[in-house]
Amino acid sequence: MKNKNESADKYFMKIALREAKKGLGRTSPNPAVGAVLVKEGKIISKGYHKAYGLPHAEVEALKKAGDRASGAILYVTLEPCNHYGKTPPCTQAIIKSQIKRVVIGMRDPNPSVKGGGADFLREHGIEVEEGVLEEECRDLNKNYIKFVTKGIPFVAIKVAMTLDGWIATRTGHSKWITNEASRRFVHRLRDIVDAVLVGIGTVVSDDPMLNTRLKKIRGKDPLKVIIDPYLRIPRDCNVLKNKAERAIIVVGKGAVSKKEIDKFKKETGADVIECSLKKEKELDLNQMLLSLAKRNITYVMVEGGAKTIGSFLRQRCVDEFFIFKAPKLLGGSDGIPMAYGNGAENMDKAIEIKVLKIRRFQDDLLIHGYPVFNE
Repeated sequence: MKNKNESADKYFMKIALREAKKGLGRTSPNPAVGAVLVKEGKIISKGYHKAYGLPHAEVEALKKAGDRASGAILYVTLEPCNHYGKTPPCTQAIIKSQIKRVVIGMRDPNPSVKGGGADFLREHGIEVEEGVLEEECRDLNKNYIKFVTKGIPFVAIKVAMTLDGWIATRTGHSKWITNEASRRFVHRLRDIVDAVLVGIGTVVSDDPMLNTRLKKIRGKDPLKVIIDPYLRIPRDCNVLKNKAERAIIVVGKGAVSKKEIDKFKKETGADVIECSLKKEKELDLNQMLLSLAKRNITYVMVEGGAKTIGSFLRQRCVDEFFIFKAPKLLGGSDGIPMAYGNGAENMDKAIEIKVLKIRRFQDDLLIHGYPVFNE
């Protein structure tokens, strides 16, 4: 019976995970959560957290089920909340609906609420099972976990390169290294992250839009973050054209006068963050990430260029990689590499990649993994 229950629990939790993914990119700084209500082995309702401030997944599912929820099993990817925030506690709604059993993917890692929901439900006579597909549930909310436990956003680096390791030609030309299928996937990534970050060099050379362009659905445009220590950004560039699309320019503390910053903000409507400049004339990225966290940014994707990526690697401010390899060769030694600056002197100091997945987009390959920094 236990094996049968375990198999059923995993099956229905997978469905709850699919529900949760519908909210990715819309719930920050809250997690993405999915819920499924099951009675006599059949799904009677499903729900997911649609956006910050809206009802949580459990409440969505319970509302759809109505009186049928009595005696049902609730599958939820994250421990139900037991505190008042933008919405009332989900535990109260669960108890009121007379749910007999709750199956939880993972406990809430938020230090201020950790364990409260599961324990509260048990105290009120509800059977609670925890840790079902926990690894998948944690991966789903990796940005939320880092945000609530470390106080800074989760950082991914996305880069496209040729087989011989270049991200652009010696002239800076890079459109396009990868094929259309790979680029469509990047736009799906932009749809789920909170912010896309590039350096001023990328803005000057490519004038990117950094928005989300999806074919079948209207995507969510991420916040645009530009590292520009000396405020050189052209006022007519694409990232500043639409004042409705939020942009943050990160400048060096003391490198730009307050008068100039105030004038820039008034003219463009963009926000400005001032960060200390390190000895290498690199911005203090941890300081920048803390400032982004204060703006409820939980997930940042760095898209270039080489100087910016080099800074993130040297300062160890990377949690995830999306590395695209296209079947092309520049055939020389004068292209632009993935990262500028000093790298490891010995192979035993190299950054290792714990590969999670290798995917193929027609002839392109995507290596997706997490970094392991060697001391």
